[in-house]
Amino acid sequence: MTLPTTAPAATAATAQIFTAVLVANRGEIACRVIRTLRDMGIRSVAVYSDADKDAKHVALADTAVAIGGTSPAESYLKIDAIIDACRRSGAEAVHPGYGFLSENVEFAKALDAAGITFIGPGIGAIEVMGDKIRSKNHVMAYDVPCVPGIAKPGLTDQDLLEAAPDVGFPLLIKPSAGGGGKGMHVVERAEDMASTLLTARRGGSVRLRRRHSVPGTAHQGSPAH
Repeated sequence: MTLPTTAPAATAATAQIFTAVLVANRGEIACRVIRTLRDMGIRSVAVYSDADKDAKHVALADTAVAIGGTSPAESYLKIDAIIDACRRSGAEAVHPGYGFLSENVEFAKALDAAGITFIGPGIGAIEVMGDKIRSKNHVMAYDVPCVPGIAKPGLTDQDLLEAAPDVGFPLLIKPSAGGGGKGMHVVERAEDMASTLLTARRGGSVRLRRRHSVPGTAHQGSPAH
């Protein structure tokens, strides 16, 4: 179901790139994008699952499109449902917010094929940066300083065990996909490597990097990955 309301008129000073943008997200991030679109005089389109029909972002948007389902997998992560919502609402572009489909290269490709603009990185950038191994090797080719470690596709446990002494302890085992600190494992001693690798493998391909710690903190983030 599509619920239209009246969109604010664009001011003369607003450069109109799009007349309608669909926000493929929910919660506070969706509300922030919707408010910005309103300030720009662009009609906002929200999408919502059955569970979110009374959510704030639905009421705030100029148009709201139901995409069914109760879980994210049944709604906000369904590429076909988002594209169908664009067609039903007349949205020419999609802002993905963060999470959900924001780093999904297949989503960006599907939008491109449908003639809908993805507001975010280009397809090539998503392909490079969506995988930690590929992204680190890419920036290292341009001499960007990175934390010492080993990042290659297809590394076996034996490869990692042999590389660990050269990387140095303590070290961090990180999944090649994912983000936000998920799946990271600190190894303080060489004798703990094998058992920690077994646990880390449950999250997919892994890589090693030297851990730089600050007293009193759990870990120190680094701009270089």
